[in-house]
Amino acid sequence: MIAGEDKAVLGEVSLEAAKAELERLLTDPRFHATDRAKRIFRYIAERCFEGETVGVKAYAIALDVLNRPEHFDTNSDPIVRIEISRLRNALSNYYEAYGDELEIIVSLPVGHYLAVFTHSASDNMSMVQSRSEQDLPADVMELQAASTATPLSWATWFPATTAVTALALAGSAWAYMAHLPDIAARPSVTLTMTAADVEHGKEADETRRYLAASLSRFRTLEMTTRSYAAVRASMPTYDIEMKYYADDDDRSIWWQVVDGRDGGILKSGIEKVQIDGRSDMAVRDELVAILAKRFASSRGIISNIEAHEDSSAQMLGNVCVLRAEIALDDGGGKGIAASIPCLERTLVRQPNNADAMAVLSRALVASKGGDPRTTDFPRATMLANRAVSIDPGSDRAYVALMMAQFYTGKTDPAIAAGNRALAINPDNPDVLAKLAGVLLSAGYRKAATSLASEASEHVEAVPRDAVIVLALDAYLRRDWSNASLFAEQINCSDFVVRAIRAASLAQMNAPDARASLAYLKEMMPDYQTAMRIWMERRRYSEDVIAALEAGLGKVERAQNKIASAAIN
Repeated sequence: MIAGEDKAVLGEVSLEAAKAELERLLTDPRFHATDRAKRIFRYIAERCFEGETVGVKAYAIALDVLNRPEHFDTNSDPIVRIEISRLRNALSNYYEAYGDELEIIVSLPVGHYLAVFTHSASDNMSMVQSRSEQDLPADVMELQAASTATPLSWATWFPATTAVTALALAGSAWAYMAHLPDIAARPSVTLTMTAADVEHGKEADETRRYLAASLSRFRTLEMTTRSYAAVRASMPTYDIEMKYYADDDDRSIWWQVVDGRDGGILKSGIEKVQIDGRSDMAVRDELVAILAKRFASSRGIISNIEAHEDSSAQMLGNVCVLRAEIALDDGGGKGIAASIPCLERTLVRQPNNADAMAVLSRALVASKGGDPRTTDFPRATMLANRAVSIDPGSDRAYVALMMAQFYTGKTDPAIAAGNRALAINPDNPDVLAKLAGVLLSAGYRKAATSLASEASEHVEAVPRDAVIVLALDAYLRRDWSNASLFAEQINCSDFVVRAIRAASLAQMNAPDARASLAYLKEMMPDYQTAMRIWMERRRYSEDVIAALEAGLGKVERAQNKIASAAIN
């Protein structure tokens, strides 16, 4: 590197420190960049280490990293710009969450493909504060001397006053920032698993590795090592400790979730899977799926703790996302609407927070019931698309895209987005349940019921959409009893749930049918005309709407008959 020019890239960071920071960053599991983006990042940084100070050419990146042919045209193919944009977003999200604990920051300035290494703001502040008075710049020392020696004339007073005003405004800004709500990051989680007997140690370790991979697909937590978690003692951390048991007929895992900050045991349990002649891989995959749902789903153990932590009441970030997802699953319009401001404030502070974008997209649609007169579908779709662009490995982002497309009548693209979410994270019950709901409305009852059943297994709380799918399937099969039982499991004010309850009881000629219908009328007095419009907005199929109308009509006829007999 040419003497003097390295300052543009390295500043006060040594070449050795910059190289070490690059390796640390690229291997940090919390840095969520794609493998392709990481290769581009390394390529740019290494070119800078070799002396590049103007900027690596997009053409060189396309040929050397992306294996494009020599006739590649950067003007007609924006692949490099897209990947660099994703890389910048990944860096922004990473430093937004963890920058305070780092000594060196790496950035990619807009307009140049350069890796610029600088000391972090906290590191710079400590260096400034540690300087002695003799180290201060000469102009600052002269200003201090002048301010104590002689009164300022007007000519010197005005610029000095301007400077003081600027400092005062800066101080006010710092004071304002100091009172802003904290931004909650995803909690860090460590995994340990030991075998009850040495003979099955390899089997236990393999199960732990597969579980770690499954947990990392969720966007509710961050996988890390125990030593690294200790560095973040002030942040939410959890240790999942497990013991593996292998018997002739089954495989079992005892587990406990431990608070990484104080060592308290938060919850424990045991999961058992029967072998039943299946392969070791099939048994392992079932165990992993059970544990992943238990720990990492939006209604899982860790998310539930994070969402209901008293100290997090005023926080933004991950807490807002988790609480909004709980509101969406509960289905109450008021709760969903109440979650929106927190998500909006999070995006003001973290413009590239893909999780907040995805959940806000869903909340904007669900809070209005999909009513085209009041729902901001363009914004909901834009947020979902941007979440996918920023975090293409996020099942949460693809679920948001699925719901935005579904409610705008784009059923096939919606199903495609849902299948993409399922491919990314097949263990997420929320993905299974939402896709099941879309498939049922599209007429794919068998596939919808299969996904809903899978979403209902081994979870802390069964997703509402999964129960609705199972209730409607039972109702359409004329299994009125189970339809009513499923509907009773859902504790929410969703209109379709009330309709299933009332219609199922009516079909069984149950005494509670009239009371259930009265409960339905409290929510929608003109349900006889409004129900069809409401359900069509929610994209329910004609056979579902007609079947519920038939059941509710049976209650009405029975009531009319009783009223007529009383008059006569």
